[in-house]
Amino acid sequence: MNTKDEAETPVYKVRVADLPLQSGLFERMAPADFVDCYCVQSELSPRQAANIITNFPWWARFLIRVRNFLTMPFGLSSDGPAAEDKVGFFPVESESSKELIAGFNDKHLNFRISVMSLQGQVFLATWVHINNVAGWLYFKTILPFHILIARNALVRVGMHTDFSDKR
Repeated sequence: MNTKDEAETPVYKVRVADLPLQSGLFERMAPADFVDCYCVQSELSPRQAANIITNFPWWARFLIRVRNFLTMPFGLSSDGPAAEDKVGFFPVESESSKELIAGFNDKHLNFRISVMSLQGQVFLATWVHINNVAGWLYFKTILPFHILIARNALVRVGMHTDFSDKR
C-alpha cells in the first residue's frame, strides 16, 4: 500500500533500452561496433537533456581528469576538436527536434552519443567504433565508468522533469 508521500515522489528509473529505430546512429553501425542505450521518463528536448547529461557531477569530472592525465602520452583528445556548437566537450554533429548526435573521431576510437526525446522518454545511446588494439584496451578500461556515468546522467535528466501535471 502506497502512502501519500510515496505516490507523489517521482521515480527516476533508468532502464536499458533498444536504440530507437529513428536514431541516426544506425547509419554508422557495423557488426563489431559497441552500442548501448538507456532511457528515463522525461519530456525534455534533446538539447535540454544533452546539456544536463554533459554537466557532469564532481566525481565524473574527477574521473575525466584522471583519464585525461593517463591518456595524454598516447595522444587522446581531452577537450574534443574545436567546434562552433558543443554540448559539454562533445561537438554537435546533427540536431533535430527528436535527436541530438555529438562526438568525434580519435586515433584509437570513434564515438558518438545520441540523445533522443520520444513519447515521454529521453534515450541516451553511445556508439563506439574501435580503430586499433589501443582503442580496444582503452574502451574495455573505461566501459564500467561509462555505464555508471550514463546511468547517473539519466537520473539527473529525470530529476529535471516536472511530473506534477502527469498525475
